[in-house]
Parts: sequence; structure tokens; C-alpha cells
Amino acid sequence: MKKCPFFGICGGCKYDFASANYREQKLSELHDLPITADAHWVNPGLRRRGDFCFAGGQFGLFETRSKNIVPVRSCPNMVPEINAILPRVATLPWGGAGSCMITACENGIDIVINADVPYFSPEFKTAVEKVGAVRVVWNDKIVAQTAKPFIKFGDVSIEYPAGAFLQPGKQGENILREMVVAAVGDSQHVADLFCGLGNFTFATHADGFDIVGTGVKRDLFKNPLTVGMLKKYDCVIMDPPRAGAMAQCRELVKSNVPRVIYVSCNPQTFKRDMEILMRGGYQLRELIPVDQFVGSAHWELFSVFEK
Repeated sequence: MKKCPFFGICGGCKYDFASANYREQKLSELHDLPITADAHWVNPGLRRRGDFCFAGGQFGLFETRSKNIVPVRSCPNMVPEINAILPRVATLPWGGAGSCMITACENGIDIVINADVPYFSPEFKTAVEKVGAVRVVWNDKIVAQTAKPFIKFGDVSIEYPAGAFLQPGKQGENILREMVVAAVGDSQHVADLFCGLGNFTFATHADGFDIVGTGVKRDLFKNPLTVGMLKKYDCVIMDPPRAGAMAQCRELVKSNVPRVIYVSCNPQTFKRDMEILMRGGYQLRELIPVDQFVGSAHWELFSVFEK
């Protein structure tokens, strides 16, 4: 494949991952960052979750810079399990408009629908039961379920909450986890902040903190770990949402934590937080990009700060 058949039509990708100059184009997004090593590249066709849309009975992906829906029935960037179920999902008797997140879990497909109408029709429920997904949720209400979906981080199995954050692909997820584990090294007391479901938590035997998922329930945007709470840790891992970790960084620079491992999905907020850490006495030791979001303008950034 020399070109994605939907590139320039559907708005899912900014760059054509099948083109010869894809890597050069994608790297241009990071021209103003002090990268310390070559990027890790993730193979196309391994995306295990897709955010589709529906309106007016139509199902697919939004057209570029438009609310028109492109009737995608097989995406070359998705795993085969999603492409296998897409035609059946597309022909459901859709009502209203909204989004449809399809996730390939370890034991089957999970579908989470957020719609502008609170209800689904009896016809929709009957059709959904024949789709072959392990769970289908409409506006937080289970429409059909044959099993509880679960995911795995290495050898650890975790029940997957409907709609919870999950890295888009296992290859990139594994790359990030291996780099984090190596950077933690011989640290004895580790805090995993914004830990989510625990991609790094279990592998590093860390104390996890987040609003949902593994570990202590704590809103780190409003209530970051304080200097007093940070005293027990010799390493902190942070993997925040796109908004970054500004409040937590301001606490870290007042602490004596010698090593901070920061995984970011937003270069803009990363630059802001990097400046806070470096002004506060930390030095950037590593900054390595991972093309976790293949085709998009987004990167995962793995970094290590020490003082």
C-alpha cells in the first residue's frame, strides 16, 4: 500500500502513514524540542481503538474539516478485530447523533456510544445482540453484554471500565512501559501519577494516584501530591492527559525527588512543564518521541529529569 485509500477524505489522519516521507513529515511537529535520541516508530494497522461517529442513520468517520460522514467500513490503521466487526456495527439502526468508541480488548470488542438522545430503540437492542461485541454501552447504560471486557499490561489482567483511557496500540504501550521500567532502575519508592489503569504501576511496583483506575483516587490537577507527601519517593512517574501536569510540577520543584519520568501526549504542555522543572533545578537527561498515534499530528514523549 503506497497510500491510505481514505487519506485526504476522512479526517482521521493528518499525515499519510503509507507515504514514503511520512516519518520526515511527522518529525516536523517536534522541531523545537531538545530530542536526545531517535524516535520509536509504531507500525500502522495496530490501532486497537477507533472513535467513529454517526448521524442521520449514517456511520463512519468525519470528513476532513467537515461534519459529513465518510462511510469507512475497513480502516488500514485499525487492528483486524475492529475491521471485522465494523460492517455489522455500521448497519445498526442508528438513532440520533454521537460518537462510537470501538475497543479491541483481550476477550473481544467493547463498544461505547455517546449519543445526543438518552434512549435507544428496541430494534437497536435486538440488532446489537447479534453484532458479536462482548459489551455495548449507550450513554452509560449497558445495552448488551456477554462478558466483562479486560485488558492486559504485560502479564497483569485488568477489567476494562467502559470508556476509560487506553493507549491506542499495544506496541507503543509496551515501548513506553519498557522505557519507564528501565528509567526507574533501582529506585525503591516510586509514585505513579495520573496512573490510569496501571500500565506503569504494576511493572514498577509503584503507588498509583489518579481520579479513576488503579491506586489512590486523587484529582492531581486540583490536589497534586504535596512536598510532604513526596518526601517518601525517590522516583516519580507522570503520564497526564493533554492538559499536562503544571500544578504537580510546581510541587515537584520544591521537593527532593531526585528523578522524574514524564510521559506526555502533548508537546505544547510538555514544553511548559519542562520549563517549570528545569527552572526548579531539574536537568533533562532523556527526551525520546514515540509515534504512538500513527497518522495523526500527536506524539508520545518519554522524558527523564534529574536533580
